[in-house]
Amino acid sequence: MKTKETIYLTLLCFAGLTAKAQVQYLPIDSVMARIDLNPSLLSFDGKISAEDAYVAGARSLEAPKISAGQYQVNYQPKPYAGWFMIYGEQTFTNPVKLRAKEDYLKGVSKVTAEDKNYLKNQLFAQARSAYFDRVVLEKKLALLKSTQGLLEYMIKDANIKLTYGKEKLSNIYKAKADLYQLDNTRELLNNEIQQKNIMLNTLMNRDKREAFSVDTNVVIRDYETSLTDTSSLATSRSDIRGISRSIELQQLNAKAEYSKRKPDFGIQAGHMIGFNNTPSQYTLMGVITIPIVPWASKGYKANLKGIRYEQEALAQKKVDVLNQAEGQIAALKADISSRKRLLINYRQNIIPAQQNSYKTALLSYEQNTGDLPSVLNGIKDLQMVRMEALDRLQELLRLQVAYEKENEKY
Repeated sequence: MKTKETIYLTLLCFAGLTAKAQVQYLPIDSVMARIDLNPSLLSFDGKISAEDAYVAGARSLEAPKISAGQYQVNYQPKPYAGWFMIYGEQTFTNPVKLRAKEDYLKGVSKVTAEDKNYLKNQLFAQARSAYFDRVVLEKKLALLKSTQGLLEYMIKDANIKLTYGKEKLSNIYKAKADLYQLDNTRELLNNEIQQKNIMLNTLMNRDKREAFSVDTNVVIRDYETSLTDTSSLATSRSDIRGISRSIELQQLNAKAEYSKRKPDFGIQAGHMIGFNNTPSQYTLMGVITIPIVPWASKGYKANLKGIRYEQEALAQKKVDVLNQAEGQIAALKADISSRKRLLINYRQNIIPAQQNSYKTALLSYEQNTGDLPSVLNGIKDLQMVRMEALDRLQELLRLQVAYEKENEKY
């Protein structure tokens, strides 16, 4: 009998361990590594591959033209004369045009690559923000557990005093109501955790309901003391690099348009087989285009003018994005500094003072000079300021993520 009970308990323990093992632990670095599997980023890989594949056909020539048929044949059957002609034509595009087209196509995928990097930075920021929100929610759950322990102790102590007539039943019910209120708060926090899990799993392209644990250790950075270097900011941000690549692409486009001034060459050859006694003949001619004539050059000249305006617009956009980034970073630094001072004030002054208030009320209650509602208010106020401190921590972590997003520090 004892053997069966031992086996049964062993199986229960094993099942419990298996259930715990199924909850995967994901530090933030692992989450960031899985963002590369996001479908929106994978779609960019396909687009980049397609644009690179187009380069292979940049130097291709026009297809040759071959025709055959009667040539200068009399309408009158007698004398029946004329030729049956086989005619071929091949145009050779100017090599300068082909090289310019190839260079332009090579530059297209570079712009797309920076667009992918920009999206990746946005996804990383979303993931880090959701991850740190999840960390703060875990800390709030731990705080609720601590408050629950305090309330359960007070209810137990109050029940003992109730038996000696030193406590009121209404106060005990109030303490139990505060304890049950924690269940509602815990339910809300668990729901928020589930929402963050779904968001993170979506970003990682995993099963949306798959649960995982997080690393609750957070690092507070001293970003408010860092210096902003305009040149390094321009090279680190993918959106600014993307504008630079677009300017380079327009320069290559201008070269391709300017190459249209170059002539193209061609060759035409025909062999004519005569009817009856008509002698056979042939034709062989060279062809050259003249693109500099006014009615032909009007098109590429207009395109060149439009491209110059686009380059100027892109240059101004680059200056504007850089200017906005510098302003945003300056504002974030000031905000980070302010949130740190608030958090320090909570940790060094507000929370210790509230703890002392609670301990004083508890000591008075234990010495029968205070009442239970004062202790319960002290517990509630202590939980409130601790929750507020965690809210300030969450705000600070979000500001850090925003700063890293602006500087693209991922």
